[in-house]
Amino acid sequence: MADPHAERILIIDFGSQVTQLIARRIREAGVFCEIKPYDKLGDGLTAPGLKAIITSGGPGSVFEEGAALPPAEIYEMGVPILGICYGQQAMAQQLGGKVVGGRSDHSEDGGGEFGRVNMTVSEAAMLFTGMAAPGETEEVWMSHGDHVSEMPDGFRSIANSDNAPFAAFVNEERGFYGVQFHPEVMHTPNGAQLLTNFARRIAGCSGSWTMAAYRDEKIAAIREQVGPEGRVICGLSGGVDSSVAAVLIHEAIGERLTCVFVDTGMMRSGEADEVVTLFRDHYNIPLVARDASDLFINALAGISDPETKRKTIGKLFIDVFDEEATNAGGADFLAQGTLYPDVIESVSPRGGPSQTIKSHHNVGGLPERMKMTLVEPLRELFKDEVRALGRELGLPESFVGRHPFPGPGLAIRLPGDITREKLDILRAADRIYLDEIRKAGLYDTIWQAFAVLLPVKTVGVMGDARTYEHVCALRAVTSTDGMTADYYPFPHDFLGKTANRIVNEVKGINRVVYDITSKPPGTIEWE
Repeated sequence: MADPHAERILIIDFGSQVTQLIARRIREAGVFCEIKPYDKLGDGLTAPGLKAIITSGGPGSVFEEGAALPPAEIYEMGVPILGICYGQQAMAQQLGGKVVGGRSDHSEDGGGEFGRVNMTVSEAAMLFTGMAAPGETEEVWMSHGDHVSEMPDGFRSIANSDNAPFAAFVNEERGFYGVQFHPEVMHTPNGAQLLTNFARRIAGCSGSWTMAAYRDEKIAAIREQVGPEGRVICGLSGGVDSSVAAVLIHEAIGERLTCVFVDTGMMRSGEADEVVTLFRDHYNIPLVARDASDLFINALAGISDPETKRKTIGKLFIDVFDEEATNAGGADFLAQGTLYPDVIESVSPRGGPSQTIKSHHNVGGLPERMKMTLVEPLRELFKDEVRALGRELGLPESFVGRHPFPGPGLAIRLPGDITREKLDILRAADRIYLDEIRKAGLYDTIWQAFAVLLPVKTVGVMGDARTYEHVCALRAVTSTDGMTADYYPFPHDFLGKTANRIVNEVKGINRVVYDITSKPPGTIEWE
């Protein structure tokens, strides 16, 4: 069996908000890669199969005291290196070049560049294969103040822009490349091609990393970790992540996996029954299903703060889960559907821009009393890769393609206090909204769509009677990874039809509005 990690690229992160996109583009080229913060590299430089290094952008400046820099040893390892934005500046600074600032007191010759820029390709280079030829322009996305003003010895310029005389440079002999722009973002149209060129042509990776290979490798790894006698408990939420993790682990160890599904009362319409039917009847996976909706709804009574809601649900879920796991005979291992973005965010670089927007339910937080070792077979994958693995495992498309659903469920789509009546109203509105989206053939085009029941009431008129009822907000976004998102531009007739159904069919709602906020500045969820 081929090892899907036999070839890997290390991405050293300096705190850019789009570093994850570098990894996504490299993996799309069929090459496994991992992200390590510059100050927490661990075994990143010594891991087997290292074929190349990419240094990311970041918010800092090489002029700052104690500036973040990659270890100098990377330049002596004999592997190709691609420096992106700040990574290019760090490479120039460390190898004897010069960087000047357009946003600092160190500025000598010009300002920065932010947004779309037409860069001129000045010389041919393997990095630009399939892109603009010498003398032609290439549209790229810039976001920098400082820039390289003098190249290190042995480098040559291969592209320039108005405020970046060395928008790209190269030392072919050593395999070192630097670009001032961001090839990883969609605003650089040929950026994926550039990163593929680096991974496949320059680093010499075969591009053989596939979900089929990952599946086989992970099944073997689960068997090795759990051993011939070990038992695993998996908390099944019904979402894509936990479902894929459960089926993968079941393939590895069979009946030694027990899934526990806790119905918190915060699920969408019909989802609890779907989960039980799929896993108990279709896959024959041992499943404990507990209806704890009364317990959760009572615990949330009077709580309106969103973080308090999350923590209340999280703590109670662990209590109920622990009780059911014990009743099921206990286990040595606890399975979680932790994804790679959760892992990355939990170890963001020192001084980086990351901060807690909302609490995560994965990555740590395992109560000491549970005394179980974590099994996290998806912790190297992004969301779209988890979906691909789910298809590889034969999960039905209705589960694999399901829109993301937050751990606290409808509790955070219901700002204000939680009651069973409000949950029922919200569930009914959400069901109609998703039904209309599916009828229009738009479900798979949209990243996430849901209804929100607002904690305000408005005056309306139905028939000859005055009403004073809830407002329902509809949200739908397009995204590739959930890091950024745009609202989905529904036709007005779709919104009108959906609003009409909700107001007429759901008692308790008399007004419907549509959220057209992007992320940023908003988040996808309301709480």
